[in-house]
Amino acid sequence: MFIFVLFLLLAPLRAADLFRDDFSKFPPGWLSTPVGMLNPAIQEYHYLPHRGVPLGAWASSIAHLDSWVVSDEDGVSYLEQHLPKSTHQFANPIFITGDAEWSDYTVEAKVRPLATDDLAGVVFRYHTNRHYYLFALKGGNRARLAIHRPLETAVRVRDWKELGDVSFPYDTTRYYALKVENQGPRIRAYVDGKLVLEAADSEMVRGKAGVTSVSPARFQDFRVSASDESRRAIAARIAAREAGLLKLRAANPKPRVWKKFDTPAFGAGRNVRFGDLDGDGAIDMLIAQNIPRVRGDAFVAISCLTAVNLDGKVLWQQGRPDPRNGLLTSDTPFQIHDIDGDGRNEVVLARNFRLEILDGRTGKVRSSVPMPKARLDAKERPHDLEGGDSIAFVNFSGNKGRHEILVKNRYVDFWIYNSKLELLWKGTGQTGHFPYPFAADGSRDELAIGYALWDHTGRQLWSNDKAIKDHADGVMMGNLSGDPNAAPRIYASGSDEGFIVMDRYGKILKHIRVGHNQSPSVGKYRMDVAGLQYMSVNFWKNPGIVTLFDWDGNILAQEEPIHTGSSMLPVNWRGDGQEFVLLSGNTAEGGMLDGQLRRVVMFPEDGHPELAANAMDVTGDARDEIILWDEKRVWIYTQDRPFQGKRIYKPARNPDYNESNYRTNVSFAGWQDVK
Repeated sequence: MFIFVLFLLLAPLRAADLFRDDFSKFPPGWLSTPVGMLNPAIQEYHYLPHRGVPLGAWASSIAHLDSWVVSDEDGVSYLEQHLPKSTHQFANPIFITGDAEWSDYTVEAKVRPLATDDLAGVVFRYHTNRHYYLFALKGGNRARLAIHRPLETAVRVRDWKELGDVSFPYDTTRYYALKVENQGPRIRAYVDGKLVLEAADSEMVRGKAGVTSVSPARFQDFRVSASDESRRAIAARIAAREAGLLKLRAANPKPRVWKKFDTPAFGAGRNVRFGDLDGDGAIDMLIAQNIPRVRGDAFVAISCLTAVNLDGKVLWQQGRPDPRNGLLTSDTPFQIHDIDGDGRNEVVLARNFRLEILDGRTGKVRSSVPMPKARLDAKERPHDLEGGDSIAFVNFSGNKGRHEILVKNRYVDFWIYNSKLELLWKGTGQTGHFPYPFAADGSRDELAIGYALWDHTGRQLWSNDKAIKDHADGVMMGNLSGDPNAAPRIYASGSDEGFIVMDRYGKILKHIRVGHNQSPSVGKYRMDVAGLQYMSVNFWKNPGIVTLFDWDGNILAQEEPIHTGSSMLPVNWRGDGQEFVLLSGNTAEGGMLDGQLRRVVMFPEDGHPELAANAMDVTGDARDEIILWDEKRVWIYTQDRPFQGKRIYKPARNPDYNESNYRTNVSFAGWQDVK
């Protein structure tokens, strides 16, 4: 079962080979067809095991780039990074293999640069796609040895620690044999059998290995070798790790199928809302299909709505379902909420350039108004009226519940309506993806949106929009410290700006540039750390890096358990106060992470869908179920054993009526007695 054993099966071995591949087992052509024809953002919050071709022991570390092709040269297979530097700024394509426990090994590859405007070479001691060692040919005349460090000192400025650099003229007409020997901290780098660089560095002495290039380049005959002693030590560490994981998983409930049903023709990806539509007190699903317009995902339109209960019964449907319209790479403006406070849920949505309120039981339109006019100075203005990007509900009236409607476009404007669809006021700024309302005084909300805070009257209290250069992918406001008397703070995942903590008045307290940070969640992930913790995952330029912060913004852990994005959903799986984060439903790369970023709950290999996921209590025992679905079916998992105890953890979560693919999923501590 250990990963290095799988590697040994890939090719005939030399006596000391830990892994070897000549790339001949890959089919010729792109390794990312057909997914490479889709918007690369499809993997932000959808799980795809690969982008077209199974990669076996390999992974494309920068998964959103369609960098890699395979073909033959003079009858010998090669792997080629075919994208020029101009197409992937700030992202080095990396093709990676191996195990985090690899150490004291030699990595070799034949490298043929196809352009000399940047680098091509091998990576080793790889921890994440922002933290690894590199030996490469660069610029047509240099050989370089360096370590890429995980944090940036300025936005989009890489932090390299140079370990060696030497003159080495080369051209694009032939292959060069690159080799790196690792022994403890010692590094020796060779080209064509000649030692060219030597260094000692102990920042990391273990990690995976692979190839990388910024300029187009070809690679042949990749090999990792180690002594028998090193191989035994690696195997022992992997065995100990896997035994520890098995013990952790055995202590947790296992996922058991509770319900499953099909969604023929009307299914979708992560474009679903949950709420009681028919008034029976049980959660239903509202599934939206969409049609992209103009370009990319900037002006998508809802094309079909299907209301279905968790037994698979269709309650109502509007529009024409079509399987082609199931996937999306943005939010869409629809929610389920009791907008008028009568105890029955409505559907509030923007479609066909109108803001509408539908009867939740039937889908019939109860009221509607035209959407606002698009601004005349917009960078893109294909339509005179706004189409809507997302919808949220706020309490600006001071009445019980949130009955004011916030509708926004992408990144610039938002509008506030009352429950009668009368416009109250408009805000403008760097809105980011999705807002976070917070009842600072216990009655009316304040609104954290982008890097600004607004009050209920439409007055902007403060803004850091100009100080922070990239948009807010996720934002929240609250007291995470564990001290009930502490002031609330604002936490943001700021895309390329990384992770940001601000005080109540907008002062930036922490700014940690961990890469393109997004999909944040807040929960009790570490029982040994005060307060709540903030966990997020990177995507653009450096996907799959998961970072756990404490309430004060200090990094507790960082790993790369996956090479794509994730919705990073908090899961109350055990009911004892310890929460996990759901990566995906995949049986290998998915599962649930604990606060040490270990996969402590895994899903069975039973053929379930894994494209999209959500976590919520649908059986009524306070613990969360896991809902997995794709365009064709829905499966719901619950625990394989009942809860034992007198009190069960019941965290306070974001309300279902403020759902978004971009929201910060927040789980505040709460308990209830078991009846």
